[in-house]
Amino acid sequence: MSHRPDYDSPWKDILERFFTEFTEFFFPDVYTGINWDRDYTFLDKEFQQLVRDSKMGRRLADKLVKVHSTDGVPLMVLVHVEVQGKYEVNFSERMYVYNYRIYDKYHCPVVTLAVLADGSISWRPSSFGYGRWGFQLQMDFPVVKLADYDDMASLEKNPNPFAVVVMAHLKTLETRHDLDQRYEWKWHVTLALYRRGYKKQDVIHLFLFIDWIMTLPEELKRSFSKRVIAYEEERKMKFISSVEELGIEKGMEKGMLTEAREMVAEVLAARFSAVPEHIVKRLSCIEDRNFLKQLLKKAVLTRSIEQFELEFQG
Repeated sequence: MSHRPDYDSPWKDILERFFTEFTEFFFPDVYTGINWDRDYTFLDKEFQQLVRDSKMGRRLADKLVKVHSTDGVPLMVLVHVEVQGKYEVNFSERMYVYNYRIYDKYHCPVVTLAVLADGSISWRPSSFGYGRWGFQLQMDFPVVKLADYDDMASLEKNPNPFAVVVMAHLKTLETRHDLDQRYEWKWHVTLALYRRGYKKQDVIHLFLFIDWIMTLPEELKRSFSKRVIAYEEERKMKFISSVEELGIEKGMEKGMLTEAREMVAEVLAARFSAVPEHIVKRLSCIEDRNFLKQLLKKAVLTRSIEQFELEFQG
C-alpha cells in the first residue's frame, strides 16, 4: 500500500476537535446562530458515501456536521478547507454539487462554508449559479481566506486555538524557501501552545497540526526535538511531541517496519482493548513508513476503533 495524500491533511482532526472554536474564529454569524447547548454530530461516513461516486473527488478535509440553530431548526453545516492551496476552476460547482446531494439526503437546510488556504489575493470563489429562459439558480456561500489573517500581533493575542493554526499555516508558506527561519517560527508557535494554558489533549492535537505542516529536514528536526526535550524536562511536562516521532522514524529508517506496524496495533489495543483481526492483517501488508506514521497519529487521536477503520479504508 502506498502513501496517500489524503493523510496529508491535518485539518480534519482539528476541525472535529475544535469545531466550536473554528466557527467562532472564522464564521461568527454561524457561531451565534448555533445552539451550542444541544449536541452536534459529525457525519463523516454519511458524507463520504454521498460523494464517493463524485467525479470531483473525495476530500477528507470536508466535515459534515448536524447542528441545531438557536430557533430550534435542525440543519447541516458542510465545512470545506481547500488544503490544496491553489486555484481550482470547478471549485464553486463542487460546493454546489456537495450541497444539493446533502439536501437531497436529509431534506433540511445545508450551510456550506469554505476556507481557502492558497496565497492568491484575487481568487475568492463564493457563489455558483446559472439561468436561462426565466429559470435562475444561485447559491452563495461564506468564504474566508487564510492569507487575510496576516496580522501576527492580533493572532498572538487571540486565545482561540485557530489563531495558532493560522500562524502555523501562514509561516509555513512564508518560510518555504528558508527552513532555518521556519525552525524558529515552529519553535515560537510551539511555545505559544505551552503558554496559552490549553488542556493537555488540546495541546497534543494542535502540536500534531503544527508538526505536520511545518516540516523540517532531518538535521533541523533532530535539533528541534532536543529543544523540546529540554523544555519539557525543565518544566516536568509530558506532551506528545516530535521527540516520540523522531524515535519512531529512526526505527523505520532501520527497516523495522514490523515494529512500526506493531506500534499502531498496540496503541489501538491499549485504547480500545481489542483490535479486529482484519485491521491487523491490513497493517501487516503496509510497506510505506510515512503511511504508518500517519496511521500512528490516527491511532492516538481517533475517537473509536470504528472511526480509525473508516479513515484507514479511505
